[in-house]
Amino acid sequence: MTLDPPAGVLCDASPFPPIADYGFLSDCEVTALVAPSGNVEWLCLPRMDSPSVFAAILDRDAGGFRIGPADLRVPAARRYLPGTMVLETSWGTPTGWIIVRDLLLIGPWHHDEELSNTHRRAPTDYDASHVLLRTVRCVSGEVQIALDCEPVFDYGRRPAHWIYTDRGYHQGAARGDGVNLELKLTTDMRLGFEGSRATARTLMREGDTRFCALSWTVHEPPYTFAEAYGRLVWTAHHWQHWLARGDFPDHPWRSFLERSALTLKGLTFAPTGALIAAATTSLPETPGGDRNWDYRYSWIRDSTFALWGLYTLGFDWEADDFFWFIADVAERDEELQVMYGVDGERDLEEHILDYLDGYEGARPVRVGNAAYKHHQHDVWGAVLDSFYIHTRSRDRLDERIWPILKRQVDAAIKHWREPDRGIWEVRGEPKHFTSSKVMCWVAADRGARLARLRQDFHLAARWQASADEIHADVCANGVTERGVFRQHYGTDALDASLLLLPLVHFLPPTDPRIRDTVLAIADELTVDDLVMRYLPKETDDGQAGDEGTFTICSFWLVSAFTEIREESRARRLCEKVLSFASPLGLYAEEIDPVTGRHLGNFPQAFTHLALINAVIHIIRAERGSLTSKTWRTPATGSL
Repeated sequence: MTLDPPAGVLCDASPFPPIADYGFLSDCEVTALVAPSGNVEWLCLPRMDSPSVFAAILDRDAGGFRIGPADLRVPAARRYLPGTMVLETSWGTPTGWIIVRDLLLIGPWHHDEELSNTHRRAPTDYDASHVLLRTVRCVSGEVQIALDCEPVFDYGRRPAHWIYTDRGYHQGAARGDGVNLELKLTTDMRLGFEGSRATARTLMREGDTRFCALSWTVHEPPYTFAEAYGRLVWTAHHWQHWLARGDFPDHPWRSFLERSALTLKGLTFAPTGALIAAATTSLPETPGGDRNWDYRYSWIRDSTFALWGLYTLGFDWEADDFFWFIADVAERDEELQVMYGVDGERDLEEHILDYLDGYEGARPVRVGNAAYKHHQHDVWGAVLDSFYIHTRSRDRLDERIWPILKRQVDAAIKHWREPDRGIWEVRGEPKHFTSSKVMCWVAADRGARLARLRQDFHLAARWQASADEIHADVCANGVTERGVFRQHYGTDALDASLLLLPLVHFLPPTDPRIRDTVLAIADELTVDDLVMRYLPKETDDGQAGDEGTFTICSFWLVSAFTEIREESRARRLCEKVLSFASPLGLYAEEIDPVTGRHLGNFPQAFTHLALINAVIHIIRAERGSLTSKTWRTPATGSL
């Protein structure tokens, strides 16, 4: 575990904690990352994809919020309170012990004119309170505590100006020039201001408690420790009650499924149901490299995996909310984009923040994502498979969905012969990617099945004919001479996206081409058993340098192994990939196979979705029910 060195200590270690050492907080409207030092190093307000107020994760001068022992030291232990998103850090010093608990508060549902237009999904009995709460308890001895809160608004561009409120030394308000956002810091300690920084120092003795609360809307923060503790307990119980709604198998890997479910819930923007790909932007896929992207948006292709995972674990409400988010944008837009903002925004223009140093010097730092303009033909298949999963879980097709569905199938049939940028959003020249063609087949195939459910047999026949044509084309042009599927027409290169073929049932898992493709990827596209997306030297992805192994692809290989009845290899690989989970059970996008370092944005929804898929595949295989598709849900389509 890497920390900032104490004052006066010379050290060559990075001032940035390892990506995997961050704790993740969420209230389902904003997210935060907490370093082992106790510093909140990432928080965007008032939404997940808003400009940051703390961004020390991208530049040590871009804002942070620390509370902990005055002399910086390594925490003794960190954990989530069981079944919650409440992060607990225990500190031992030469003179005593303290416990810090960090959380984004959730409280009873509220209705305010200021916020009345933000929620489109069905209201529940809970909602975000828009408060970052931090409590401290001294459990033995005595410890000198320090609080330092230095917001820098607008991605580190606009320093804060602090003033006291009518609560005197116990509350400060911060604003930045030209920023329409006010922060309030409320505490039972006495605050002082040093330029753009709010500070507090106090000596805590055994039994003492303290709190501080950062709030940013009209909602009231707690004003006493008793009130703060009561709201902490309410939030913890909320998460535990939410998790109890799930249907988890009695299995040694249950804890991985539970933490993945909590993480996915935390990456969901509750007002619309959108699921963002990750909480961060520009955490590098290559140490010091330029493969740095903004993942705080909702990718359409995540929808199939998200719905499968959420329905399988019993979280139908969340699955429905995300389904209707996808339906909203698919109904509105004539042409479906690859990704959207959390409220369905189309324009995600990419900008470079050249004044930020980047995580461990990895530049550029980007906000926005130019891939929203890409043509990626797998989106139609993702939407159709999502609709198919949703329909099969209910045995009915909502009338509102049918015209949306027809438009997506027709788009796939119209464009499947054209090259695209593929699932990995390459920034080189468009190609005829095999996995893109297969997902166009998924669109036509699932569309035909749904048309038959509606007894529209003429349309079903037309779509099935197109599905058969695409299928034949892929089998003719997407297979190499040695009988394995290729990355794109015109190459013999492998690609981990081909692991999706058995998962979407393009061919039976007993087909030699499927089996040989899975085994070829396992043997030739791995480093120490972990799977690469592709070999950069064989793929024109428009970027320089190498990257780590993609954890989602390693989990895909686990699922594919089970499909081709290589259960022992699946279990061994799954055990290995699970062993790389962060100390708090989280995953970034990639893993360096040599060092085990997590790389890329964090935590990564796609990785946790693939984890659920892989673990459930193994459990079903162990219980002899792989082909029955029965866990808790009805038949769930392709995955």
